[in-house]
Amino acid sequence: MIGKELRKKLYKDLPYETSYKRAYEDTELLKKPPLRSVRVQLELLKPDLYLLAQNINEAIVCFGSARVWPEKESKARLAKAKKELATNPRSKKLQEAVHAAEGLLSLSHYYEIGRELGKLIVTKSRNRFAVMTGGGPGLMEAANRGAYENGGTSIGMNITLPHEQEPNPYISKDMAFLFHYFSIRKMHLVIRSKAVVVLPGGFGTFDEMFELLTLIQTGKKERIPIILVGKEFWSKVVNVKALSDYGVINPDDCRMYQVVDTAQEAWDIIAKFYRLDK
Repeated sequence: MIGKELRKKLYKDLPYETSYKRAYEDTELLKKPPLRSVRVQLELLKPDLYLLAQNINEAIVCFGSARVWPEKESKARLAKAKKELATNPRSKKLQEAVHAAEGLLSLSHYYEIGRELGKLIVTKSRNRFAVMTGGGPGLMEAANRGAYENGGTSIGMNITLPHEQEPNPYISKDMAFLFHYFSIRKMHLVIRSKAVVVLPGGFGTFDEMFELLTLIQTGKKERIPIILVGKEFWSKVVNVKALSDYGVINPDDCRMYQVVDTAQEAWDIIAKFYRLDK
């Protein structure tokens, strides 16, 4: 029996006539807190059905910032920020915007690296591997674009955010998925991954990368190539060796990933691991 308080919570604000509706057609019911477990199961199941229908079982997953754009667009963003600052030079917020735009411009070359990586993955593997990303703009778009433009399968695992994020336009037909739960989205980014390439990024990229490292460290995920692109960037923002020095991870954990500078170097590591042509 459903308790009185739970019953009130379940049907609060629902019109009386929704009681006479098939449960699987009752979308208002599905949005209620007690149905969270059902929503989680649906988010796990739906992409599985689509991917299995297309016989997609292996993917190279590419993580990276949504904020890193191609050089031309990055220069335009910086010019706009400087123009706005000129109208109010004392604005700390506008000063920070210029500083951020300058930093992002310095990373803009990674867009072409991501695009080249997507191309190499689908062409060199002869479409054995799909390219899978978080489905957003920036470096995710770059990897999807490289795969899409070269006839490969390009998959995007997008998520609802406070500032709505649209899927990038370089995702294969019926291969753009929308998630509410970060946990289920990350699960799908791991399930079929045969290698993971991490381009520069922020909190979201770090979250995805370190969760994967934890899964491999604890034996929840088989060991696969994990490749960080951008020696200068990663040497500045991450010091995993220090974790080993303090003893909070094992020295072998430092060897779970490799750091490179080019798309070709990243592909060479994947090709060697799976004994494919470079």
